[in-house]
Formats: sequence, C-alpha cells, structure tokens
Amino acid sequence: MAPVSGRFNYCNVYFIKDNKMEKLFGTDGIRGVANIPPMTAEIALAVGRATAYVFRSRSKRHHRIVIGKDTRLSGYMLEDALTSGIISMGVDVLLTGPMPTPGIAFTTRSMRADAGIVISASHNPYQDNGIKIFSNDGFKVSENVERQIEDLVVSGKINNIRPTADKIGKAHRIDDAIGRYIELCKRTFPDDLTLDGIKIVVDCANGATYKIAPTIFSELGADVRTIHCEPDGKNINDNCGSQFTKDLSIAVRRTRADAGLAFDGDGDRLIVIDEKGNELTGDHIIAICAAKMKMRRTLGKPMVIITPMSNIGLRIALNKMGIKYKDAEVGDRNVLEMMHKYGVTLGGEQSGHIIFRNLHTTGDGIISALQILAAIRRTGKTLSEMSKIVKVAPQKLINIEVSHKPPIESVTALRKAIARVESKLGKNGRVLIRYSGTQMLCRVMVEGPTERLTNKLAAYLANTVREVIA
Repeated sequence: MAPVSGRFNYCNVYFIKDNKMEKLFGTDGIRGVANIPPMTAEIALAVGRATAYVFRSRSKRHHRIVIGKDTRLSGYMLEDALTSGIISMGVDVLLTGPMPTPGIAFTTRSMRADAGIVISASHNPYQDNGIKIFSNDGFKVSENVERQIEDLVVSGKINNIRPTADKIGKAHRIDDAIGRYIELCKRTFPDDLTLDGIKIVVDCANGATYKIAPTIFSELGADVRTIHCEPDGKNINDNCGSQFTKDLSIAVRRTRADAGLAFDGDGDRLIVIDEKGNELTGDHIIAICAAKMKMRRTLGKPMVIITPMSNIGLRIALNKMGIKYKDAEVGDRNVLEMMHKYGVTLGGEQSGHIIFRNLHTTGDGIISALQILAAIRRTGKTLSEMSKIVKVAPQKLINIEVSHKPPIESVTALRKAIARVESKLGKNGRVLIRYSGTQMLCRVMVEGPTERLTNKLAAYLANTVREVIA
C-alpha cells in the first residue's frame, strides 16, 4: 500500500501537510489524488453534509442537489460518499451518472435544484479527482460559499448538526438527464443550418462526453468518426483529448475530415484540428467566433474577455476587427466574472475554455464546437482558411513539477532570470510565469519573434525553475 502524504483527522476532517493545515478549496473546487486527503470518502462525506446544510438554510422548500461525474474509477467512491452526506442532512440527491460539467450546471438549473456537484478533475490524469459545486442558477458557487462549506468541514461543526431519522433525504436517478442536455446543446446550433455533408472526428478523451458528443453531431447530420470514446475508468485524458491531439490530427488527415474536435475529461474544453491536421487553440476559436458574431450582430458589446495566456496574435486580430479585449486572471470563473462585470457575451482561454454567455452559464466544449461548425457551414470556408484571422506569434509553454509554491517575486534567482529574458525580448515578446491553481506545477510561458529564440529562452527559464523551486 502506498504511503499517504498527509495526516487525516477523523474528528475535524482536515488534512495536515508539512505541519500546516491545508485548505480544501483551490481555484477550481477541491482537487487531489483520489483516496488521499483531501479526495477521500471521509472528506467527501463531510463536504456533502456541509454543502447540503449551507444550501438547505437558504429556503424552506423541498431541497435537492444534483450529482454528476466523469468516467474516473474513483467517481463511484466519491459519488456514494457525497450522496450519503447529503441525504444525512435531509436533502434529496438527483444522480445523473457520467455527464459533462456544463451538463450538470444545466441540469441543476433545469431541475430547480438547490445546487449541483460535479465529481471530476477535468483534464488531469485518472489518479486525480475533484469536487466542483454549482449554485441553483447554473453558475459556479462564489468563494464566499466555498469558505462557508470549508469552515463547517475543517472546524468539525458539521459533525454536530444531525437531522432526526424521519428527516433524512432520498437518492433518485434522473433517467432523462442526458436527453435534456442534448436538446440544450442542439438548440445552440442555428435552426436554418444542418451538418449534412460535413465529416468530423471526435476525440472524447475517454471522458464524460463519450456518449453525448457523437450523438449530438450525428443527429445534426454530420458524418461522425470517434476516437478515445471507450472509457474504462483509467484511460481518461491518457494521451488523448484536448491536451494531446496527435492521434486526432492523424485521424483527421487519414479520413480527410473537415474538422477534428478534442474535448477534455469533463467536457468543458475544446481544441480543434483543421482539415490539414493543424491544431487550433482557444485563441483561434475566440477569434473565429468573435468575427462571426460581430458580422451577425450577436456579439452585443464589441468586447471579449481573455487571459494573460492568450497569444499576442489574438490581440492583434481583435484590434483589426474593431473588438476590444480585457484580460481576466487565468481560470474560467475569473473570465466569467469579468464578462458579467462588463456585460460581455464572449470570453475564454487559450486552453479551450470558451464561454458564450448568451448560450450557457459556463464553458461548454460541445456548444463551442457547434459554433465553430456553424461558422464552417455559414461561410463555406475551411477551418484552415478561417484560422488565418489569427497570426500566432511563436509561443512556448513548459510545465514544471514543483514541491512548493513560493511567490515568484520572492525567488531572487528566478526574478533575475526573468529580467534577463525580458531584456532580450524587448517589445518583441513577453514572459509569463505562474503556478497552476489545481496541480503542483509551475507554468513558464514565453512569446518571442522567432521560434528558435522563444524555445531557447523558455528552456532557460524552465531550468531556472527546476534549480530554485522544483
């Protein structure tokens, strides 16, 4: 049995690492290695109880919480633990089974439930898992709500709040949840268009979209070929999906498809492969959709929200289209918050999180794919032709595993290395170094005038990170 890297306190339900109490919630819910704190059945049960208590206290009506998951093996364990915790607090559970994260957000709102819980670690490997919570409006809960739940769990207060036996809840399965979500997605595709005659290859990352995505595209008329659509609990995101598009590129070229669509494990990201086998990132998707929406007058305010990770080529393209942009902090919740603040319809990240605020309350890979396919059909152009709207500057992103996350500015050697690189780049590039909010990784990103120089400088900074942090 592998050693557990943390000490679990069964009374107060928190875990201690390096003699320091760890918080439960990160930048995108709770996440970690399955069956090791904080992703244990014990903590999941307590989180379920606390979540039920927080939302139950908001009204006196009958209470229900939706639970969905991706295809990870550990999903069974965490689903049962969360369900037990929630019904022990007198709240009913509605189970959807495997379903994309945006599908859970929609189902929560559609069923008028108090909240929705997604069991998923998104694009992470199968060993990891996570818990994300949505409010009854279909939006991710605020940090304030997360802190309330965390306080109840970590302090142990939730252990002393117990309804009597006749107030215990029940669990039900929503048999038509998938059908409801499929109809939502199909309604985002223009009524006057079909996908007849379009050939696509879909890579579902052996994740939550494996049943739903091929069905939607087929019902709209596309000739659909699938790869990585046979989940076994351990192969989710395994050299496939939005982060690993080599197989998809080969399949698109081999079948002479019009497009390849790569989703991540929980279905909220999309990366596209054009008919020539080239990868189009979230930056390309944003530019293509912004141009289409502006032309059809559905963009509304001429502005999109992006993040510091977005390539300078996207910024130049938006300027040429007369569309303003603002940078949110990395993370789809941060993008959405800024979209609300400025009344913007379109926003997203280079990683493939794209949000159409007029179509859904969260990023949705399938809905994003439908908008791209609609652009192909509407314009009659190929993806390679449409993608020319963005001239991508050479960019290199390197992820380095780290053991801790000291503030970047506090690491003298790294701060000096960054200054040297910025001096060499001048106005012809930029540097961005940040920690992952969900993994023990430091991300080094460099943009420069040439690929050779960009790769060289990124490697230099990555080696510096390995020497002084990793």
